[in-house]
Amino acid sequence: QVQLVESGGGEVQAGGSLRLSCAVSGLTFSMYAMGWYRQGPGKQRELVASISKEGFTHYPDSMKGRFTISRDNAKSTVYLQRSSLEPEDTAVYYCNALRAGLNYWGKGTLVTVSS
Repeated sequence: QVQLVESGGGEVQAGGSLRLSCAVSGLTFSMYAMGWYRQGPGKQRELVASISKEGFTHYPDSMKGRFTISRDNAKSTVYLQRSSLEPEDTAVYYCNALRAGLNYWGKGTLVTVSS
């Protein structure tokens, strides 16, 4: 059974930092591209960052310079870091695993940034 379990969410003050983790089991982690998405209140889910199985990263223009994605294949875990959080970063953050049409999602972790 494939499981993606996000952790590290919670309430953070504006200007603070964030480090989310996504622990993956039930699949060969090193063979999957991984991504972080988020969905803010009243907004559509959007891509925050992705990392290929080879470790190449991609950030949408709106996210460049704000987030850092990384992966540890030995721990089957992908991370997302952000400093200088803003209230607009309030969202549920989801982890995604993708390979050859196989697409798996975690249940998400809520990040609330208070001003």
